Amino acid sequence: MSGQYVAYTFFRVDPAWRRLPIDERAAGKDAFAEVVEEWATRLELRAYTVSGVRPDCDFFLWKITQRYEDLGELGAALNGTPLAAWLETPYSYLATTKASQYTKARRARKIVPHGSPYLVVYPFVKVRPWYALSPDERQRAMDEHIRIGAEFPSIHNHTTYSFGIDDQEFMTAFECDEPADFMHLMLTLRDTEASRYTERDTPIFVGQHVDIRAALNALDGARISVEA
Repeated sequence: MSGQYVAYTFFRVDPAWRRLPIDERAAGKDAFAEVVEEWATRLELRAYTVSGVRPDCDFFLWKITQRYEDLGELGAALNGTPLAAWLETPYSYLATTKASQYTKARRARKIVPHGSPYLVVYPFVKVRPWYALSPDERQRAMDEHIRIGAEFPSIHNHTTYSFGIDDQEFMTAFECDEPADFMHLMLTLRDTEASRYTERDTPIFVGQHVDIRAALNALDGARISVEA
């Protein structure tokens, strides 16, 4: 495998978990965090909170590795923690890297997080007529797309490919300094030729990059309550 596997796993806590004693909740969060922290020494692993933003999930993990097996092994390790009994996974996405056919690159681009405070993630599917266009027509449309993206230098694109390994065609992820900046980029792209060939680009998640313990503390606000 010359490229990378890129996965996004979203978690939602059962509201009944918040009625457990605070010590039991703290122990469960510690065990979950310890697994994430240990695995972060083996692969690229970042946590993002969406608490208070989306009703269907609370936080997600961005995972980047060259070993597909890492994803299953990490999942099993997390499932072995007490908190896992109270978590559901409403969304989970898998993709991989490859060289873009619309640039001069001949090797798969390596996904390297920039460390921006926000990550916008969504699955993406094009309508089939897009693939019936000639290579020149598609290249012209994508050249416009790429040119507009370059006008937003604070936004970093991490597009990966899911053909045949997940339900979507692409996983589109953008690091940014401010979510509103990404809104302006997407609004501008709505006018492009390539945009006419979009079939699906939802659900969209705007995650704030935090360490895993902060993401878990947001589940019940326990840390805030204790410190207050």
